[in-house]
Amino acid sequence: MKFLQLLFLATLVFTNPCFAQTDLESKFIKYIVDPKKQDLRFFYKDEKNQAYRSIQQLKTSLERKGEKLLFAMNGGMYMEGNIPLGLYIEKGKSIRPLNTRSATGNFYMKPNGVFYITSDGKAFITTTPTYKYSSSIRFATQSGPMLLIDGMIHPDFNEKSSNINIRNGVGILPNGNVLFVLSKSFVTFYEMASYFKTLGCKNALYLDGAVSRMYLPTANWADTDGDFGVIIGEVQKK
Repeated sequence: MKFLQLLFLATLVFTNPCFAQTDLESKFIKYIVDPKKQDLRFFYKDEKNQAYRSIQQLKTSLERKGEKLLFAMNGGMYMEGNIPLGLYIEKGKSIRPLNTRSATGNFYMKPNGVFYITSDGKAFITTTPTYKYSSSIRFATQSGPMLLIDGMIHPDFNEKSSNINIRNGVGILPNGNVLFVLSKSFVTFYEMASYFKTLGCKNALYLDGAVSRMYLPTANWADTDGDFGVIIGEVQKK
């Protein structure tokens, strides 16, 4: 009888999506932003043309100007010198061009993609091949691979993969809000993509791994270190 009870419980865990979602929920910390109502910005260099590099540097810089950082996360992969590896647009100005090269590494796992916000506060994630420049784009960052493409998990992800790491990414919720996610522990690409999918995202983009950080003091998670290229942050509205 006890064996049958255990067998039933095991079957329930693996077939019931509620169990699966609860298990995934424990592995991640998330933050949701309404880009139409909240002040979401992308940061790369300060007034002296020096890369911020760390969340603390950005936080301090904003505080000097009387602004308060509410949330921050590293926002895409970068090269030596903290230079964004792909497309980067800040306040409507193109800083780095779209990277369509083929090479090795996570960034080049096709399709990769672009996360961007328009001047009217709409957020989008699109694959690199379908990205089209518009003068209405206020902020943009390119990274890779895509985690979800039109509701489907990236075809190269393996559910049984041994490739685990601390990871962070971004997705777009059905209502247009932006979902930022950081793994609390080592996870696979498949697990991260699955988490975005369970929360209703159709498109989601991987931002980075190992170096991933999140500053979210309201959730008792306040990483302020790091050595980044792009940083995505929410600033308190005045």
